[in-house]
Amino acid sequence: MTKRHTKKIYAFAAIAIVAVALLLIYTMSKDNGGSELTKNDSLEIKFNKQGSLNFVSANDTSVMTTIDIEVADNDQLRARGLMYRKSIPSNAGMLFVFNREDYQSFWMKNTYIALDILYVNANKEIVTIHTNTAPLNERSYASTQPAMYVVEVNAGYCIQNGIKEGDFIDFEY
Repeated sequence: MTKRHTKKIYAFAAIAIVAVALLLIYTMSKDNGGSELTKNDSLEIKFNKQGSLNFVSANDTSVMTTIDIEVADNDQLRARGLMYRKSIPSNAGMLFVFNREDYQSFWMKNTYIALDILYVNANKEIVTIHTNTAPLNERSYASTQPAMYVVEVNAGYCIQNGIKEGDFIDFEY
Protein backbone atom coordinates (compact mmCIF):
# COMPACT_ATOMS: atom_id res chain seq x y z
CA MET A 1 0.00 0.00 0.00
CA THR A 2 1.27 3.45 -0.80
CA LYS A 3 1.55 6.32 1.64
CA ARG A 4 -1.05 8.19 -0.31
CA HIS A 5 -3.52 5.29 -0.11
CA THR A 6 -2.89 4.92 3.67
CA LYS A 7 -3.55 8.64 4.22
CA LYS A 8 -6.86 8.34 2.33
CA ILE A 9 -7.93 5.41 4.53
CA TYR A 10 -7.05 7.34 7.72
CA ALA A 11 -8.89 10.43 6.48
CA PHE A 12 -11.97 8.40 5.61
CA ALA A 13 -11.88 6.67 9.02
CA ALA A 14 -11.56 10.01 10.82
CA ILE A 15 -14.50 11.49 8.90
CA ALA A 16 -16.59 8.39 9.63
CA ILE A 17 -15.80 8.57 13.37
CA VAL A 18 -16.71 12.27 13.52
CA ALA A 19 -19.96 11.64 11.61
CA VAL A 20 -20.97 8.81 13.95
CA ALA A 21 -20.11 10.92 17.02
CA LEU A 22 -22.19 13.85 15.72
CA LEU A 23 -25.10 11.53 14.97
CA LEU A 24 -24.94 10.10 18.50
CA ILE A 25 -24.79 13.54 20.08
CA TYR A 26 -27.74 14.71 17.98
CA THR A 27 -29.80 11.61 18.79
CA MET A 28 -29.11 11.77 22.53
CA SER A 29 -29.95 15.48 22.73
CA LYS A 30 -33.53 14.95 21.52
CA ASP A 31 -36.54 13.71 23.47
CA ASN A 32 -39.64 12.03 21.97
CA GLY A 33 -41.06 15.35 20.82
CA GLY A 34 -37.87 16.42 19.12
CA SER A 35 -37.07 19.30 21.51
CA GLU A 36 -33.71 19.49 23.21
CA LEU A 37 -33.40 18.05 26.69
CA THR A 38 -32.30 20.22 29.53
CA LYS A 39 -29.43 19.04 31.70
CA ASN A 40 -31.77 17.88 34.47
CA ASP A 41 -34.47 16.22 32.33
CA SER A 42 -32.15 13.33 31.67
CA LEU A 43 -31.81 12.51 35.39
CA GLU A 44 -33.82 9.65 36.82
CA ILE A 45 -33.50 9.86 40.58
CA LYS A 46 -34.70 6.72 42.32
CA PHE A 47 -36.21 6.68 45.81
CA ASN A 48 -33.66 5.54 48.39
CA LYS A 49 -35.30 4.26 51.59
CA GLN A 50 -33.29 5.40 54.62
CA GLY A 51 -35.86 4.86 57.36
CA SER A 52 -39.52 4.96 58.25
CA LEU A 53 -41.88 7.58 59.64
CA ASN A 54 -45.15 7.08 61.55
CA PHE A 55 -48.00 9.56 61.58
CA VAL A 56 -49.47 9.45 65.08
CA SER A 57 -52.98 10.60 66.01
CA ALA A 58 -53.22 13.44 68.53
CA ASN A 59 -56.51 11.95 69.76
CA ASP A 60 -55.39 8.52 70.92
CA THR A 61 -51.66 8.30 70.06
CA SER A 62 -52.30 5.43 67.65
CA VAL A 63 -50.24 5.08 64.47
CA MET A 64 -52.43 6.28 61.63
CA THR A 65 -50.08 5.28 58.79
CA THR A 66 -46.39 4.66 58.09
CA ILE A 67 -44.20 5.74 55.17
CA ASP A 68 -40.69 4.92 53.98
CA ILE A 69 -38.49 8.01 54.06
CA GLU A 70 -35.48 9.48 52.41
CA VAL A 71 -33.70 11.93 54.71
CA ALA A 72 -32.41 15.40 53.83
CA ASP A 73 -30.34 16.46 56.82
CA ASN A 74 -27.71 18.78 55.35
CA ASP A 75 -27.83 21.96 53.27
CA GLN A 76 -27.14 20.22 49.96
CA LEU A 77 -29.78 17.51 50.43
CA ARG A 78 -32.35 20.00 51.75
CA ALA A 79 -31.78 22.32 48.78
CA ARG A 80 -32.34 19.47 46.30
CA GLY A 81 -35.24 17.81 48.09
CA LEU A 82 -37.52 16.03 45.63
CA MET A 83 -36.63 18.26 42.69
CA TYR A 84 -36.33 16.54 39.31
CA ARG A 85 -38.16 13.41 40.52
CA LYS A 86 -40.84 12.10 38.19
CA SER A 87 -42.46 10.08 40.99
CA ILE A 88 -42.03 8.58 44.43
CA PRO A 89 -43.74 5.45 45.77
CA SER A 90 -47.24 6.00 47.17
CA ASN A 91 -46.14 5.01 50.70
CA ALA A 92 -42.98 7.13 50.69
CA GLY A 93 -41.79 10.64 51.37
CA MET A 94 -38.88 12.83 52.30
CA LEU A 95 -38.04 13.99 55.80
CA PHE A 96 -36.14 17.28 56.03
CA VAL A 97 -34.24 17.71 59.30
CA PHE A 98 -33.08 21.19 60.29
CA ASN A 99 -30.47 22.09 62.92
CA ARG A 100 -32.87 24.35 64.79
CA GLU A 101 -36.54 25.18 64.96
CA ASP A 102 -37.46 28.21 62.83
CA TYR A 103 -40.01 29.39 60.30
CA GLN A 104 -39.49 27.38 57.14
CA SER A 105 -40.61 27.93 53.57
CA PHE A 106 -40.52 25.58 50.58
CA TRP A 107 -41.27 26.02 46.90
CA MET A 108 -41.94 23.65 44.03
CA LYS A 109 -39.41 24.91 41.50
CA ASN A 110 -38.14 21.97 39.41
CA THR A 111 -40.45 19.62 41.34
CA TYR A 112 -42.58 17.56 38.96
CA ILE A 113 -44.71 15.85 41.63
CA ALA A 114 -47.69 17.48 43.36
CA LEU A 115 -47.02 17.17 47.09
CA ASP A 116 -48.46 17.61 50.55
CA ILE A 117 -45.94 19.55 52.67
CA LEU A 118 -46.12 19.15 56.46
CA TYR A 119 -44.23 21.41 58.86
CA VAL A 120 -43.40 19.84 62.22
CA ASN A 121 -42.09 21.51 65.38
CA ALA A 122 -39.32 20.28 67.69
CA ASN A 123 -41.93 18.31 69.71
CA LYS A 124 -42.75 16.45 66.45
CA GLU A 125 -46.22 18.02 66.29
CA ILE A 126 -47.54 18.89 62.84
CA VAL A 127 -48.08 22.67 62.90
CA THR A 128 -48.82 23.47 59.22
CA ILE A 129 -49.99 21.41 56.24
CA HIS A 130 -50.07 22.59 52.63
CA THR A 131 -51.99 20.04 50.57
CA ASN A 132 -51.82 19.42 46.85
CA THR A 133 -49.04 21.92 46.08
CA ALA A 134 -48.72 22.84 42.41
CA PRO A 135 -45.68 21.37 40.63
CA LEU A 136 -43.10 23.53 38.87
CA ASN A 137 -43.95 26.86 40.47
CA GLU A 138 -42.09 29.31 42.65
CA ARG A 139 -44.91 30.07 45.07
CA SER A 140 -43.71 29.97 48.66
CA TYR A 141 -45.37 27.45 50.99
CA ALA A 142 -44.44 28.66 54.48
CA SER A 143 -44.91 27.30 57.96
CA THR A 144 -47.28 29.23 60.20
CA GLN A 145 -45.20 28.37 63.26
CA PRO A 146 -41.54 27.47 63.79
CA ALA A 147 -40.65 24.01 62.48
CA MET A 148 -37.65 21.73 62.87
CA TYR A 149 -38.83 19.05 60.45
CA VAL A 150 -40.63 19.06 57.13
CA VAL A 151 -42.25 16.02 55.55
CA GLU A 152 -43.15 15.82 51.86
CA VAL A 153 -45.50 13.11 50.60
CA ASN A 154 -47.52 12.62 47.43
CA ALA A 155 -50.43 15.05 47.07
CA GLY A 156 -53.60 13.76 48.68
CA TYR A 157 -51.80 11.56 51.20
CA CYS A 158 -52.86 13.66 54.21
CA ILE A 159 -56.54 13.67 53.25
CA GLN A 160 -56.52 9.95 52.38
CA ASN A 161 -55.04 9.07 55.76
CA GLY A 162 -56.78 11.64 57.97
CA ILE A 163 -53.56 13.44 58.88
CA LYS A 164 -54.18 16.92 60.26
CA GLU A 165 -52.46 19.73 62.14
CA GLY A 166 -51.99 18.73 65.78
CA ASP A 167 -51.11 15.13 64.89
CA PHE A 168 -47.54 13.96 65.42
CA ILE A 169 -44.73 12.19 63.62
CA ASP A 170 -42.24 9.62 64.91
CA PHE A 171 -39.35 8.38 62.79
CA GLU A 172 -36.23 6.23 62.66
CA TYR A 173 -33.34 6.44 60.22
